[in-house]
Amino acid sequence: MPTGYISIGSNIDKDKHIPASIKALAERYGRLTLSSIYESDPIGFIGDPFYNLIVGFDSDLDVKEIIRQLRQIELDNGRNRECKKFSARTLDLDLVLYGDLIVNEGRIQIPRDEIEKYAFVLEPLAEIAGHLRHPVSQIRYAELWEKFDKTNLKQHRVMPTW
Repeated sequence: MPTGYISIGSNIDKDKHIPASIKALAERYGRLTLSSIYESDPIGFIGDPFYNLIVGFDSDLDVKEIIRQLRQIELDNGRNRECKKFSARTLDLDLVLYGDLIVNEGRIQIPRDEIEKYAFVLEPLAEIAGHLRHPVSQIRYAELWEKFDKTNLKQHRVMPTW
């Protein structure tokens, strides 16, 4: 059974939407592995800081079904699917990895290129899956994070009260 990893992000009512998404994911997939929560500045627009984390889960569902379920959880949490890519959002759920699967079909990309592009994805992924290797480059996530350019990085762990 493959292990999947979902990137969770929110900068609108994040203290409400992130716990709600974790609860919904646990209801669908059972036991979850959670990274720390990281606060980071928005990228590509001016707005409130985001909370981001990575959630690991085991499932034998088809990738398209998992993505459909993630979209439904987003919608259940007030996500506007018509918003621009770089904008404020109630909830953003992206399946970034699913076992060793490599898919690039239309809007479905696994592994997501955000893993290597954004600290808010790579740092929490390296925290809970640092020993795993990227399915394409075969480099461990801990090593990718170690080599990541942290110049001007504005990201830190937070401990929300929920």
